[in-house]
Amino acid sequence: MPQPRVPTGIDGLDTILGGGLPRGRMYLLEGDPGAGKTTLALQFLLAGEAAGERCLYITVSETANELRAIAGSHGWSLDGIELFDLQAAEEHLRFGPPYTLFHPSELELAETTQAILDRIDAARPDRICFDSLSEVRLLSRDSLRFRRQVLALKRALADRNCTALMLDYRFQPGETPIESIVHGVLTLENLTIEFGGQRRRLLVKKMRAIDFRAGAHEYRISTGGIEVYPRIVAAESRVEYEPRAFASGVEGLDELLGGGVSTGTGTMLLGPSGVGKSTLAASWALAAAERGERAVVYLFDETPATWTLRMRGLGLDPERHLAEGTIRLGSLDPAEMGPGEFARLAQKEAVEQRARVVVLDSLNGYLASMPAERFLALHLHELLVMLNHHEIVTILVMGQHGLLGDDVQSPVDLSYLADTVVLLRYFEVKGRVRKALSVVKKRTGPHERTIRELRLSSEHGIVVGESLSAFQGILSGHLTWMGEEARLLDGFGDGETVHG
Repeated sequence: MPQPRVPTGIDGLDTILGGGLPRGRMYLLEGDPGAGKTTLALQFLLAGEAAGERCLYITVSETANELRAIAGSHGWSLDGIELFDLQAAEEHLRFGPPYTLFHPSELELAETTQAILDRIDAARPDRICFDSLSEVRLLSRDSLRFRRQVLALKRALADRNCTALMLDYRFQPGETPIESIVHGVLTLENLTIEFGGQRRRLLVKKMRAIDFRAGAHEYRISTGGIEVYPRIVAAESRVEYEPRAFASGVEGLDELLGGGVSTGTGTMLLGPSGVGKSTLAASWALAAAERGERAVVYLFDETPATWTLRMRGLGLDPERHLAEGTIRLGSLDPAEMGPGEFARLAQKEAVEQRARVVVLDSLNGYLASMPAERFLALHLHELLVMLNHHEIVTILVMGQHGLLGDDVQSPVDLSYLADTVVLLRYFEVKGRVRKALSVVKKRTGPHERTIRELRLSSEHGIVVGESLSAFQGILSGHLTWMGEEARLLDGFGDGETVHG
């Protein structure tokens, strides 16, 4: 039968749990110091208060004033939540001298449990948070008694139909685990990376009687509380549509692609630095904006001001589209934002707001956001499939190391994830450096197998020339033009201002 749910007050966590925690059960919230256990517990109780429920916070490790200070840092008020400070309730716990607070020889766990139950009976709460079991564990004289008392507390709370969060530090070797007693286990982890901001992730290790989204989910603690970013499962977001050709607005490029890329596919622009990848990627975003459709450009490697200046230098008009909202520029810092948070951002801005084009510039910056390189392909695959399922054209920019010949290498091979791969390269003609592009892969239809010249200039913008065949050294990567210069684009390098 459907389980009545208790929303946690954290949208991402409720999504992971399929609506919230089953009502009337005890749950273990464990985590490292500073992982946000107290903050999550307060959000849980504040959500209950907002729903008109009675809420009780029983604290052992922190005082009531400290809890109010934590809440105040997030802009919350705890006036509607009852706080029970066990440290201050000396008359209930038979303390010895003050300096022997919670010494096992001075205090019995059964007496503590009875004091808790007395307060619960007086408050009759719907939601309870107990902070923390780590402190209570020190009160017992042996681990077996501790486990039995927690089990008795669980039964007592179930009889009173209370939904309880029991906070604890992560289980250490030699301690008695209580995961088998509770109805569910939520784990908060701090991840230390060599450079950048702190990363955190949440795992639902156990949840009886309901289906939930397994795996690691990133979360962030900021002013206003915890925000959880559920792991993307692309299979959940499929939308039926009929693929159609999507042109870039650059005539020669669309001819090279057999009319354009297909909606609901990913296109990778691959090449060395400065060859024009970002400019070509922007052409799809600008083409969508000209048609009145939305585009989102995520910049990992440059600022929005630089991007806008570069587009303006090519004779394009990005300011109008930015002001109208048909193009949105997002400048992301991979040192501060993890892949899970970015995937949720893309889902919110692209899918929920019905964007037609998403540009990731570049995957090198996206790679830098990963704590471990081997997981990049899995994250990117789920993100691409999710965008593809919503008929979004995804443009991926991948910068290769080196500039010429054998020195050009990709930091990681992700070309197999893309439906279309456009390769950009340099070549030389009589001492002048020129640019070439070709389509090496397209899953969704025919394309030219020739090489065309690319020119980026302030006078003519983005220009793609006619098909060229008189090249030598294609397979080695050392492109050399052996034909007549008359077949090349005119004016290149002869006093004309060149961009990109």
